[in-house]
Amino acid sequence: MQVLQVQLVVGPDPAEVGRARRWARSRLAGSGIGDDESLAETLVLLISELVTNAVVHTGCPAVLRMLFAAEGGVRVEVADTSDRPPRPRHAEGEDTNGRGLELVDGLADRWGWQPEGAGKSIWCEVGRMAPVSPVPSLSPGRVHC
Repeated sequence: MQVLQVQLVVGPDPAEVGRARRWARSRLAGSGIGDDESLAETLVLLISELVTNAVVHTGCPAVLRMLFAAEGGVRVEVADTSDRPPRPRHAEGEDTNGRGLELVDGLADRWGWQPEGAGKSIWCEVGRMAPVSPVPSLSPGRVHC
């Protein structure tokens, strides 16, 4: 299986989430996934949720990776420096937080997490994708707080 990988280092500021979305849209368009396709909208929403979680809950930079499979699937990975596993919450009523991983679970075909370096990587896949081996992390000095 051929896989094309692109990545972006995201700063610890929540404003970086918007930059990550714009970057993702441009990479999706470059891969042949049109901005008006529902797949693009789904992927941008998934990226927004995963990057927001990483930045807000760690206060540290994160690395966003997108892997494009020749079969048409896309895998999104967000690596951060926290070794704490993701903890899905269940928002109630008017709660403004706690729905991120529920959205990921509902929109992605598969999702999960794995240890990566001193931290972890949370990933999700949309479309046909053969299992992907964990991607080696960046050198530790590039994403540490």
